[in-house]
Amino acid sequence: QVQLEESGGGSAQAGGSLRLSCVASGRTFSNYAMAWFRQTPGKERAFVAAIGRGGGSKDYSDSVKGRFNISRDNAKNTVYLQMNSLKPEDTAAYYCAAGARILVGVSRTPSRYDYWGQGTQVTVSS
Repeated sequence: QVQLEESGGGSAQAGGSLRLSCVASGRTFSNYAMAWFRQTPGKERAFVAAIGRGGGSKDYSDSVKGRFNISRDNAKNTVYLQMNSLKPEDTAAYYCAAGARILVGVSRTPSRYDYWGQGTQVTVSS
């Protein structure tokens, strides 16, 4: 069992930055590929970014590529999402996810991830 806790959400102006953190506890963090998804009311959870177990593999949705950066610190059991040049359409609840079955690379598919955090809200105003 892995527990995930996100932090760092809040409000920002368009063009601003926020950094989300997700701390994992319970199992060996480096055994999990990690990802961030986001969701707005009435819509399905959408892939944002993912990072492989060792940090060498990364993937981003087209909507955030070039603006967001995912990273991880396995010594601190933490994955980060640095969000720059924020846009109002980035407003959503952001969820951290851990996938034990993703042995190589990353995945954009929510069902490949086994554990989820409770989410943190990001609101971007124009």
